[in-house]
Amino acid sequence: MYHAVARDPNDFSRRLSVTPEAFAEQMALLAELRRTPLTTAELAARWRDGAPLPARPVLVTFDDGYAGVHRHALPVLAHHGFPATLFVSTGWLRGAYDTGGAPDTMLDWDQVRELAAAGVEIGGHSHTHPQLDQLGDAALWRELTRCRTAVAEQLGAEPVSFAYPYGYSSRRVRHRVRQAGFAQALAVGNGLARRRQGPYALQRLTVRRSTGIEEFERLVCGRAITRTFARDRALTKGYALVRRARQVRRKATTARV
Repeated sequence: MYHAVARDPNDFSRRLSVTPEAFAEQMALLAELRRTPLTTAELAARWRDGAPLPARPVLVTFDDGYAGVHRHALPVLAHHGFPATLFVSTGWLRGAYDTGGAPDTMLDWDQVRELAAAGVEIGGHSHTHPQLDQLGDAALWRELTRCRTAVAEQLGAEPVSFAYPYGYSSRRVRHRVRQAGFAQALAVGNGLARRRQGPYALQRLTVRRSTGIEEFERLVCGRAITRTFARDRALTKGYALVRRARQVRRKATTARV
């Protein structure tokens, strides 16, 4: 799971960014290891239909829609012939539907179309990138449908894959994602994606600015994942308790109203 690919990102996106040089080195390693990238839709379809996966499969995904995905990542992906999946927060992209809340320089719709034409699957990532599990039903539905409608209007095809902003979901959120027309969805989890996770809670591994090539290779090969993300998982469990408490308060307030 990537976010920004940039030499000089702002403070908001820096920790979850990678330099163009690091991204190129990481993709070269995937090629050296003879990994077979595929899109999220392809992975889910094969698991759904029982079709075999290609040898040594891997997903390369990008969240949010930062401009560097077009400028820096696309030439590298094209060089290796790698497909990928980009999950866009439609209200953050430049042009139609822009809400003005983008955290850094984002893609415009012409660039998104160029990415799609080059073999990058375009998936949904909500409209304004909220914590979906903290929203009421009406606001949650708007986030999902506005995102899906915007992608369909701009690309001429409805997106079939979704990624939860911040990786947060719940049974209610996953149900609504399915109702909105998405056939599969990715979380974070910092673990390997496995069929038993189900099509709406597939896990991914975070690639950061601090991820060196040795660590990247270990992650790609499925080694030392628990140790690498031990702190992340502890923080995730703690914050899950906070979010559940917020949900209880929100439901109580709604009931009183």
